[in-house]
Amino acid sequence: MQTPSASTPRALSFDRAAAAYAANRPGYPPVLFDTVEELSGRPLKGARTVDVGAGTGIATRLLQARGALVTAVEPGPGMAAELHRALPSVPVVRGDGNRLPLATASVDLLTYAQSWHWTDPALSLAEAVRVLRPGGALALWWNVADHDVPWIAAQDERLRRHFGTGDSAHGSARAGSPLPAGALARRRLPWGRAVPVETHLANLASHSAFLVRGAAEEARTRAFLDEERRHLADVFPDGRVEERYVVDLGLMVVDGAGGAEADAPGR
Repeated sequence: MQTPSASTPRALSFDRAAAAYAANRPGYPPVLFDTVEELSGRPLKGARTVDVGAGTGIATRLLQARGALVTAVEPGPGMAAELHRALPSVPVVRGDGNRLPLATASVDLLTYAQSWHWTDPALSLAEAVRVLRPGGALALWWNVADHDVPWIAAQDERLRRHFGTGDSAHGSARAGSPLPAGALARRRLPWGRAVPVETHLANLASHSAFLVRGAAEEARTRAFLDEERRHLADVFPDGRVEERYVVDLGLMVVDGAGGAEADAPGR
């Protein structure tokens, strides 16, 4: 079993909240996987797929449901254990994107759901090109809270004031510039879900900005979440929060020479 090569303490902070992460984080809409098929030019069904930074398997499960032959790569032991419990038929390999425990030219689709920003992009891009077969695709995506929605923008402002460091718990799409110029096809896919207020608050609390805090900060976290519950009650008196997201998707197809195709499908 390969151990992670370059995972930061913040990236591994999710281990302590693996069950809460699995229970409360949002999934992804069907249009995301339709768009991955469109841009990659091949169906997910039967595609040899590796989900890197798979966490508890939120994306892994949906890829498998579309017929992909999925292997999960995950650095955190707690997250990997939760994934194996939920998806016992999916192979789970310990590792990260900076040094993938995979054979060269062995993968049709390499996915990073909420996880590319935990890697060194230069290293992980080189590894992606190495393990992808000719015509294979690298897909990166993030669920980002839709700040065009007034209550979400207001919550984000409260989160940033609370942390005082520019941090939020709404996620940010950081696909980065190390991908070859012109090689990354981008799509923004709006969607949403309605959840009980406690699920929404547990989702917020499962983000690394909260998880990296020590025990001394637990009371401050609880106070913030209690205050946030009161704000949400004003907007959603029935107790169901209408979360709105935009999935920020980037995808590139590699050619037989190990580079990016200039005219990938759907670009």
